Amino acid sequence: THLKKDSPYNTYLYAGLPPGPICTPSIETIEAVLDAPKTGYLYFVASSKFDGSSVFTTNFDDHLKYARLYQQELTRRMDSARKAKENK
Repeated sequence: THLKKDSPYNTYLYAGLPPGPICTPSIETIEAVLDAPKTGYLYFVASSKFDGSSVFTTNFDDHLKYARLYQQELTRRMDSARKAKENK
């Protein structure tokens, strides 16, 4: 698998930064960054709704709160999947 590929770009095998860029952003991405809305957001985390959205926060305490909610929901879903598999 790609996780075991012997390459200086494989950060699973080699510590530190790779010798060069691992991705080139599209022009649309660069334009979006240059024209980004002005906000007070400093942090973001995936939403615990698991709908592909993110939660943006202006302070670390709120970020931790939403990160914990995400982790709790992830754990709940993993436990549920494991139990369903065991009951087959």
